[in-house]
Amino acid sequence: MLTPDIKKYINQSVLCWLATSSLDNIPNVSPKEIFTYYKSDSIIVANISSPQTVKNIKQNSNVCISFIDILIQKGYQIKGKAIIIKKGESEFEVIEKELLKMTKGKFPFSSVTKISIQSVKQIVAPKYLIYPETTEDEQIESARTIYNL
Repeated sequence: MLTPDIKKYINQSVLCWLATSSLDNIPNVSPKEIFTYYKSDSIIVANISSPQTVKNIKQNSNVCISFIDILIQKGYQIKGKAIIIKKGESEFEVIEKELLKMTKGKFPFSSVTKISIQSVKQIVAPKYLIYPETTEDEQIESARTIYNL
């Protein structure tokens, strides 16, 4: 399910947003900086400072993760089932190596959220839909102007 395009946008995204819900259906959305794809069917996220996210996933494994390239303003929304993998569990050491490449040891974490993908939906800025002739280069220039970059 992880196409080359999805992997490209994961690599180009600075943050993702992970949505969870408690057993009482109270939603929580939390930005995550350290995330990547794992194998061909999962996304992994370092739990650096995520007590509510971890608590919610233990109660309700349904999650949604979204990420976009902020300049191109395209990305993906992925829904799936999440599990928490803790330090000491067999898979943690393998997954930890992938995330440590990103943190370089500067952000310690003792658990990881692993999301098994169930559905994928592309995200595109409304400008691409309203003005279909919009190119990515034009969108990048527009975003740079708006964000003063």
